[in-house]
Amino acid sequence: MSVFAHIVEQLADLLQPLFHAAAAAAAIVLFTALVRLLVHPLSRAAARGQRARTALQPRIAELRKKHAKDPQRLQKAVRELHTEEKVSPLSGFLPSLLQLPAFFLLYHLFSSSSIGGESNGLLAHELFAAPLGGRWADVLAHGGVFGAAGLVYLGLFALVAAVAAFNYRRTKLMMAKNPVMATAGAGEQVPGLGAANKVMPFMSFFTLVTVAVVPLAAALYVVTSTTWSAVERAALYR
Repeated sequence: MSVFAHIVEQLADLLQPLFHAAAAAAAIVLFTALVRLLVHPLSRAAARGQRARTALQPRIAELRKKHAKDPQRLQKAVRELHTEEKVSPLSGFLPSLLQLPAFFLLYHLFSSSSIGGESNGLLAHELFAAPLGGRWADVLAHGGVFGAAGLVYLGLFALVAAVAAFNYRRTKLMMAKNPVMATAGAGEQVPGLGAANKVMPFMSFFTLVTVAVVPLAAALYVVTSTTWSAVERAALYR
């Protein structure tokens, strides 16, 4: 953890001449961008995998019809098809999974009063008037929604809402163009798939809850990463 804190502090020192009191916040944004840049090759691979899986849907539909009465044989046939075409069903999850350690490190770093037995000086940094170690609940209790710190959160909420609305519209369009196969042969509905399809377009709006409950530093990571994802997916899945 002390190594991670040192990286953030070094980035903040580097950005100090440009961002002054907000240098630590800028360091978190830069750190997030570096993490996403490192993960980008996997995101590109995930996009290629998604296109390949979409192209396989007609063949999988044929397998469903062929093995409608034998689910185990169907699963084996689908696995063999993925292996034959060198398509991994899990490739789309890797970019998100690899980002989780960075998020939890930031969360813990700005939730701890000490690091390696020493006082956590990063908690003294602010984004304008909002402490990086504070939460929205703290802002509501001291200054209210339209206070100096409250306006910082309103700006973050507005950005997240805009990105979520963009993702919602794009997800709806993608689902309309490439409807998910909702049957498992013989017209049988896959349990829970219909409900999942209805909820999926709204998933981006759950980020608003995350931003509201985690420390501001972690919220900056989430907002930056979510915005990056929206731009990245729009470019890779166009």
